[in-house]
Amino acid sequence: MTDAAAENVPTPDAASAQTAAAKARRSASSVRLPLLGTLVAKRQFAVVGALSAALLALSLLALGTGDYPLSVGEVVTAMFATDGGFATTIVLEWRLPRVLVALVFGAALALSGAIFQSLTRNPLGSPDIIGFATGSYTGALIVITLVGDTYLSTAGGAIAGGLASALVVYLLAYRRGIQGFRLIIVGIAVTAILHAFNTWLLLRAQVEVAMAASIWGAGSISLVGWEQALPAFGVLAVLGVLVLVLSGGLRQLELGDDAAKAHGMRVEPARLALLVVGVALIAVVTASSGPIAFVALAAPQIASRLTRSAGVPLVASALTGALLLLAADFVAQHLLPAAVPVGMVTVVIGGLYLIGLLISQARKQT
Repeated sequence: MTDAAAENVPTPDAASAQTAAAKARRSASSVRLPLLGTLVAKRQFAVVGALSAALLALSLLALGTGDYPLSVGEVVTAMFATDGGFATTIVLEWRLPRVLVALVFGAALALSGAIFQSLTRNPLGSPDIIGFATGSYTGALIVITLVGDTYLSTAGGAIAGGLASALVVYLLAYRRGIQGFRLIIVGIAVTAILHAFNTWLLLRAQVEVAMAASIWGAGSISLVGWEQALPAFGVLAVLGVLVLVLSGGLRQLELGDDAAKAHGMRVEPARLALLVVGVALIAVVTASSGPIAFVALAAPQIASRLTRSAGVPLVASALTGALLLLAADFVAQHLLPAAVPVGMVTVVIGGLYLIGLLISQARKQT
């Protein structure tokens, strides 16, 4: 070894100093949460805090806005009052269910989108793009037009339709494993077929039934009260816990099938479990409010850009989805000449998002 080469070899003390410096840099860019015992990037932690604050502010605004306006103080007082006055009735019985439905359903849609975008490793890998949301709508339509419009039957039809469409897409896309691009292409084809079938169902139905189904199909949370919301909240809470349980496997699958297998993971069973949970999330929402488009598509990607994370962040995605749906519902109720279903507003948001996505991709290629 020459003298010059020897000078470049770090001494044990120098190596220890370099290791300590690297740890200090990692510590400076992250913060330790004592209850979770994990390191969370400061940016992600700040984004989650900012989204939570925005959700609280928008929720108070939504609870106080309407034909009978209330200030923030009046809203807070009404929520904790025991006298059961008129303001309490307005807040707790009329407005709070809709706000909570928007928050919970938006988070569920976003989690479903995050699962499928992680599995496909594609920003277009969303349940409303690859046919699972449309399948839920088809199942609900079959029940509404042939059996009758009750909440339990519609919910059962939506869940069955979503799972059936997922099974069909999975089997058609399976070729010694699942590839994200192939899953998306097959899903788009199945979505087109289901749209045609849904139109046929509406044309054959009685006029009154077809009109009711079409209005419900626009996606609305205006008619979801406590009676419909509480069962949906319970199911979604269970599904949320399952997402947390399966999140480790989801992160492994983001690395690719070969890397996941190298870590001892059974890839196809894990992927199938995540598919079922993702479909169930959007099916429960569809059963209660009809198909609400583009929240599952846009929210995870917006959260990824805000946090600048390598994968799709689940917590930030859920908060972003809740904020998007609550904001869209506020616009649908109060900022348009006439109230419209929230699904019409989310379609506009989704269209603008797709335009922005196409523009950004075109810029990267030039």
